[in-house]
Amino acid sequence: MPSIREFRAFRVALHRGRRPESVLVRLTADDGTVGWGECALLDDETWADLRERIGPALLRLDWDHPEDLGGLRALGGPRATAATEIAAWDLWGRLHRVPVAHALGGTRTSVVTGARIPLQATPDILPTLVNRYIGGGFSRITLEVKPGWDIEPLRTVREAYPALALQVDGNRSYTDSPEHLDALEALDGYDLVAIERPFADLAPHARLQRAVRAAVAPDITDLAALQAAIDLDAGRALSLRVGTLGGLTAARAAHDLAYASGWDIWCGGSGVFGIGKAASVALASLPGCSLPSDITEFVGGPEYLTPPLRSTGGVVAVPLAQPGLGHDIDGDRLIRLATDELLMKA
Repeated sequence: MPSIREFRAFRVALHRGRRPESVLVRLTADDGTVGWGECALLDDETWADLRERIGPALLRLDWDHPEDLGGLRALGGPRATAATEIAAWDLWGRLHRVPVAHALGGTRTSVVTGARIPLQATPDILPTLVNRYIGGGFSRITLEVKPGWDIEPLRTVREAYPALALQVDGNRSYTDSPEHLDALEALDGYDLVAIERPFADLAPHARLQRAVRAAVAPDITDLAALQAAIDLDAGRALSLRVGTLGGLTAARAAHDLAYASGWDIWCGGSGVFGIGKAASVALASLPGCSLPSDITEFVGGPEYLTPPLRSTGGVVAVPLAQPGLGHDIDGDRLIRLATDELLMKA
């Protein structure tokens, strides 16, 4: 494996001083080949991890394959690790003329996508939003919910769309109080595919899963948490989040474990400039990813990739004719949007 001669990272927002924000990592090999990675930037710690630990360590490492970079996870948080490791997979794929989807073991040529709707001011707006996504071909809708905003929004959507595949995402906002458990069990009456991330702790998921028909999807951050959830029967579905798990290698391992355990799987997207979502497309090509994945493009994102990462009729093609992640990136344009930059050379 040619050594990395340059590590660059960019802190980028679509509009200066405003979120959403992303971290972009660019790795350059000795022969000039470039690989890109991305992850959403949620805190300053991710940036510090890249600057103080992960960037310097990567330049010193001797590696032949992205799987050799597992030690980076011990040096920083999962998002900094993920952005760097995605770039390594993209670079490795380009150097070896291999699509990342194939290198991961993907078997799909296209990925079915779903859409997510955040919390709204009133349930009345939801049918209009859902109709917009259905018109775009999206086959599953996930509604974000929280205590006090769950039954009524879900009832509103289900009454308007009786046959629609629906999920809810509680974003860890519920507790194991009788009131909250009753509310979540009541949601099961609306024919849900999955109840995602209802609790912060793992144990209540097992109680909820015993009480509902829908698959419960706990918030999984590593393989140990996934194995614990399987052992406790605390779920039947997994949302693969590359940024949360720390990269494609760890996410593939989580896929393999969940798939072997009979869990349903879908992929979540990460990042606003398309690169992170391209990584999610490669991951969603794995055989166990049977549910629609959250890979809708962010407004302003697709224009930075060639070809653009777009959903056509609710389906995203897996780029198998190009190496790496399969997209050329307008790096100069992205760099102009950077609010901060790191540059390290071997």
